[in-house]
Amino acid sequence: MTRAWARASGDRPLSGLRIGVFGKGGAGKSTVVVLLARALRGRGYSVLVLDADSTNVGLAAALGIEPEPEPLLAYFGGMIFAGGTVTCPVDDPTPLAGARVALDALPPACVGRAGDGVHLLVAGKLGPLGPGAGCDGPIAKITRDVRVTGIGPDDVVLVDFKAGFEDSARGALTSLDWALVVVDPTVAAVHMAIHLDTLVAQIRAGVPPATRHLGRQDLVDLAIRQFRESPVRGVRAVLNRVRSGPTEAFLLRALKRDGPPVLGVLGEDPAIQDQWLRGVRLESRELELAAARIGEWLEEACRRDEVLVSRRSS
Repeated sequence: MTRAWARASGDRPLSGLRIGVFGKGGAGKSTVVVLLARALRGRGYSVLVLDADSTNVGLAAALGIEPEPEPLLAYFGGMIFAGGTVTCPVDDPTPLAGARVALDALPPACVGRAGDGVHLLVAGKLGPLGPGAGCDGPIAKITRDVRVTGIGPDDVVLVDFKAGFEDSARGALTSLDWALVVVDPTVAAVHMAIHLDTLVAQIRAGVPPATRHLGRQDLVDLAIRQFRESPVRGVRAVLNRVRSGPTEAFLLRALKRDGPPVLGVLGEDPAIQDQWLRGVRLESRELELAAARIGEWLEEACRRDEVLVSRRSS
């Protein structure tokens, strides 16, 4: 059995897993993260959300956490571009020092706790760093490498990535067990889902990353090994902001033909947009019920995959 399933159980098959949530800008991935975090908490998991979006703000408030936690970037030594120690994984694939850390060993200001028991960590934000801070590669390295222990029984980590593919190209996918891609009713979102599914298939097939820019053979070997040892099992899609049956049918046909399987569908609740605008806790009974079903189907997808892995390894 692969490392991805070492801690999973029949009752809670997501235990010990890292699930990344991706999507194009405006698709609603942070909304999905919030709803899914609560749904999994309701199913008995200890849930940690890792905010890996270097530019977006508001996730803490959407989870009902006040104030927003301080970023982990300073805790791990700061950006190399500003004289710190955290490097970009594209230029330097070496693991982040001290990345395995107990939740209660982190500074209290770095840990957000919602009333429903969901925990939040923030990898880092570019906004407060000022001009010349450099790219956000070091934030991607923290996201890729940090492993938090002591979250609680049957823990699961949801990673809210920034829009687009940049973090995937930096190797963030290699640290995940599953990738969820949020698809809103746009052609760009459909294409992103298809491309993400292809990228994960390439990683699983052993296609190596680009390494010609690395000046040392040991770094080349390390980067290739990180991709080849990735536990990522696959991609699943979540349709979001679907207003009608014909729209849902169109998206399902498009993804069935070329993209990843669809876990579930979320409609559009105008109250959610207003809650994001006001910076308050997200609440939508209809969407929370739909997210609960998505959590169930994600568990079922993991159970099916566990059976397949077991059969392949027997």
